[in-house]
Amino acid sequence: MKHSNASSLPPSLKKQSFRNLISYVSAVLFASLCGTYLDLYFVGKGFYTFPTRPFPEIFSINILFTIVILPFLTLLYLYLIGEMSRRGRLVFTLIVSGFVPFFERRSIQLGFLQVEDQWNHLYSFFGYFLFMVLIWKIFKWTLICLGRQSIKK
Repeated sequence: MKHSNASSLPPSLKKQSFRNLISYVSAVLFASLCGTYLDLYFVGKGFYTFPTRPFPEIFSINILFTIVILPFLTLLYLYLIGEMSRRGRLVFTLIVSGFVPFFERRSIQLGFLQVEDQWNHLYSFFGYFLFMVLIWKIFKWTLICLGRQSIKK
């Protein structure tokens, strides 16, 4: 393989960077799609609504959250846990999940979210915990499928 003069990176690092990019993009896109469909389901079932949202005449969900905020937070999450040990990832994911009910309550106070009376904020804690674990597994799986085996278990 001929080394390109356009970059100072060796060819193996370019491949690894490309694999990382593909893995990040795959996981972030999956997170955005998954978040969108989960919101559509829960809004459709009447568990919660988004009174303040972009294009309310077109979308019943807050697309700003599912196509901008959630992907950004997913990318940040994957970046932060990427070099952590298994125990570190677990603890960090539990801590982040623990903050979700707080942010959910704050969103209600600010008028961005309305929940059904029977809604329990622990649902969000467990839901986001499982969501983040799934996103990590997808990210790790794409890295392995693309040939980068040196990821921490």
